[in-house]
Amino acid sequence: MHDSRVPAHPLEVILARNLIANVSVPAFIANVDGDIVFYNDAAGALIGKRFEESGRLTPEEWSKIGPLDAAGAPVADGRGPLTTALRERRPAHERFHICTDERKIVAVETSAVPLAGATGFHGAVVVFWPVAEGDEDA
Repeated sequence: MHDSRVPAHPLEVILARNLIANVSVPAFIANVDGDIVFYNDAAGALIGKRFEESGRLTPEEWSKIGPLDAAGAPVADGRGPLTTALRERRPAHERFHICTDERKIVAVETSAVPLAGATGFHGAVVVFWPVAEGDEDA
């Protein structure tokens, strides 16, 4: 029996969740509204909180984590990889910073790809990984 309190996700989102749950690279899924509907254990280890602890994150909640500049100030240019994947429905990549639960600022490379299938557009899958500051070859 389906619990009406739990929103049903399209098959593409369910399959994407199964995939990123089993990869070692930090990753998350955003819906078309920009809500983070799932992130994997690798992402949880990097940001300092498991998905089971935080649950769905709204864009306002996620913006406290990133994208940030090197000083930890929010980057509000509207051109980040997730925004590009959601608005323009095309892949995008960028380096920026995130803030962990311990208030540590970490540089990350981030790639976002649109999540779409036979039933339409459903959001984006985003992978990100820490890089050393000044490492131009990462």
